[in-house]
Amino acid sequence: MTVLPDDGLSLAAEFPDATHEQWQRLVEGVLRKSGKEVSGEAAEEALSTTLQDGLTTRPLYTAPEPGDAGDAGDADASGFPGFAPFLRGGTPEGNAASGWDVRQRHLGTDPVRVNEAVLADLENGVTSLWLTVGRGGLPVDGLARALDGVYLDLAPVSLDPGAEFADAARAFITLCAEREIDPAAVRASLGADPLGHEARTGEALDLADAVEVAKSVAADHPGVRALTVDALPYHEAGGSAAQELGLSLATGVAYLRALTDGGLSVDAALGQLEFRYAATADQFLTICKLRAARRLWARVAEASGAPAAGAQRQHVVTSPVMMTRRDPWVNMLRTTVACMAAGVGGADSVTVLPFDHELGLPDAFARRIARNTSTILLEESHLARVIDPAGGSYYVERLTDELAHAAWAFFQTLEKAGGQAAALRSGLVADRLAATWAERSKKLAKRREPITGVSEFPLLSEKPVVREPAPAGPTGGLPRVRRDEAYEALRARSDAHLAATGARPRIFLAALGPAAAHTARATFASNLFQAGGVEPVHDPVSVDPETAAEAYAASGADGMAVLCSSDALYEEQAEAVAAALRAAGATTVYLAGKPGTAEAAVDAYVFAGCDAVAVLSSVLDRMGVDS
Repeated sequence: MTVLPDDGLSLAAEFPDATHEQWQRLVEGVLRKSGKEVSGEAAEEALSTTLQDGLTTRPLYTAPEPGDAGDAGDADASGFPGFAPFLRGGTPEGNAASGWDVRQRHLGTDPVRVNEAVLADLENGVTSLWLTVGRGGLPVDGLARALDGVYLDLAPVSLDPGAEFADAARAFITLCAEREIDPAAVRASLGADPLGHEARTGEALDLADAVEVAKSVAADHPGVRALTVDALPYHEAGGSAAQELGLSLATGVAYLRALTDGGLSVDAALGQLEFRYAATADQFLTICKLRAARRLWARVAEASGAPAAGAQRQHVVTSPVMMTRRDPWVNMLRTTVACMAAGVGGADSVTVLPFDHELGLPDAFARRIARNTSTILLEESHLARVIDPAGGSYYVERLTDELAHAAWAFFQTLEKAGGQAAALRSGLVADRLAATWAERSKKLAKRREPITGVSEFPLLSEKPVVREPAPAGPTGGLPRVRRDEAYEALRARSDAHLAATGARPRIFLAALGPAAAHTARATFASNLFQAGGVEPVHDPVSVDPETAAEAYAASGADGMAVLCSSDALYEEQAEAVAAALRAAGATTVYLAGKPGTAEAAVDAYVFAGCDAVAVLSSVLDRMGVDS
């Protein structure tokens, strides 16, 4: 019988230390089997992923070697929660005491209906409210009715007032006074964001008005923050994580200067700001973005002479850009991952957008799922028990550091351009964000960045989810982009064709040979064409030169067919099958596979990495589907 050593829990004690180079050699062997002849660093690079902002994610992170730049991976160098640079949290207790603030958004314009929704939320797990007030939202004079029955000393309120921030602030503070609430007990964010409003609308507002709002509450309302640095306009215009951070820094610095010029101390001015960021389904990038944001703002506070007051208060919202209109139920999964990342990243307040956010005003079910997302993560998954649980991870610390440096470099570019206002008005911000979105759009079009339920595994038979239209949001400034927009346009063409003719555009899938030969490429082609609303028809499952013409004629296809099989069968049958399909009426024959295969027999190709949006647009055009 084997006798185990009594060495406590040193489970690796008898194993020799492995080196990074030994691991790389193992990776070389694996890649060699897949046809890639690379070695050493090149083998590791082959498994690396290029991110935006010039960043790269490696497949493995280890402890920094002596002499490495920075302290990435060293948890002690990251400090402690509640102490500068606030990387691990803005308060000593983090969210461990009571979890993050669950903040629900309300976009309605009817004070009575908003009040009903607000009370339902507060009775079922929501801990604070986010109200759109003014143009496109609640009328300012309806704020009191919307908050009827809300204990304003218990439930914090965040306003999104646009240009009417001064009137909305006065209305809210007056309401608190009328209800005889101790000013020291009020917790609120009044939402003045002149530069964010300009980014959204192109309309310039006077910062002096926001300064006056801040001065009016700074003295006797310690729990009220007058200004919001909202980075969502830049995220929604297609900005990267570093651009979102850099623009928030530039905006925050502009507000800090205005507040101190207006008579507030640096400490008091810092206390008047709340920052709003987007959380995406890229969990690690979101975690690192929030950690980097705190570190960056702490650096600004340090340079301003108030390092101890540099704890950034963060309101994090699940990304509108990632939300889809097709198969919207998948949005519940996206927002769950984003909410988890926001909590792990140390957000103070988290708003989970309802899964039907992009379809109109959310219904009661959607709001319930949204608020319960935080409840499950807090009460059942216990995500808030540990402060900064990702801290110390070699990957998280390194990505946080690299992202912070990229954001700081962009912030310096904005400052050299004259600051945030000047950068907005000169077009610098719009141009940089547009360039970033253009590059990302290429990946989306090529399905290198997949969208489940839209570009991947679409469901053409899904029943549309219909919602009451939401109030129109502000326009006139930076664009609002969505990941699904190119595919949504294609699907809309297909829907219109269905409504007009009773059938969707159809393409015939000519699968050659046994299932083992054609399944992979037939599945790929089926998914690709359905992403554009084109219905694949494949009955019978497999065809040959003798049966292809009859099968095509019976399919109801709109002049299109696609061959799906192995390279070997293409060599044997592609030319004959393509000829049979053309004889039966097919005007265009595609091939699923490498360009150049059976070149004389086919018109075009679909393959991994092709521009699916361009292919699908061309297919619909050739089918005569109106754009």
